[in-house]
Amino acid sequence: MTAPFRICFVCTGNICRSPMAESVFRARLTEAGFDGLVEVDSAGTGGWHEGDGADPRTVAVLRAGGYEHAHTARQFHASWFDHLDLVIALDSGHLRELRRLAPTAWDAAKVQLLRAYGTGAATGPMAGGAPGPVPAPAPAPASDLSDDLDVPDPYYGGFEGFEECLEMVETASEGLLAAVRAAVPARTVVTARVPDHDHRRAAQGPQQPQEKESA
Repeated sequence: MTAPFRICFVCTGNICRSPMAESVFRARLTEAGFDGLVEVDSAGTGGWHEGDGADPRTVAVLRAGGYEHAHTARQFHASWFDHLDLVIALDSGHLRELRRLAPTAWDAAKVQLLRAYGTGAATGPMAGGAPGPVPAPAPAPASDLSDDLDVPDPYYGGFEGFEECLEMVETASEGLLAAVRAAVPARTVVTARVPDHDHRRAAQGPQQPQEKESA
């Protein structure tokens, strides 16, 4: 069978922005009829909140928007790149960290900023001039990135910040859906489905306790 197209949204702690993006984009995929063709999940660059549910404010804005939501926070691991077609960073800090984590240049090219898919974003080649796994805005070098396309971290603010994040995610999701729509019919790699112990449950080595931070 044809392997599903796999996308992972990544923020800091996987309790605010990335689970929000996961829920919104899964709804867009269902509306577009991509069930079974595209798989979506999310993770954090750090493990401070592993095992926790989403922030209650994220859950509240998702429910208010009519989005279904069930979530357990996880930390992103470099081994997942092998199973993923696209890694969506919620801000430029995540983008830089994920590209440093990527084992190869091809894997680094899978990492893109969510808001780079916003309305009017030009499409172009992936990083390093290599043909990317999905059409995407041409990425700037990590050292030249500004915060203009960040989805701001709402963790330390009020509820309004979560509402603003949802609006940004919804807007960018339309452009991301268009890119995925163009990529999925062109997929020709046929492979067996990754078993239940795929990157969602990849074995994780011993980790040192870390200070709890924001999402």
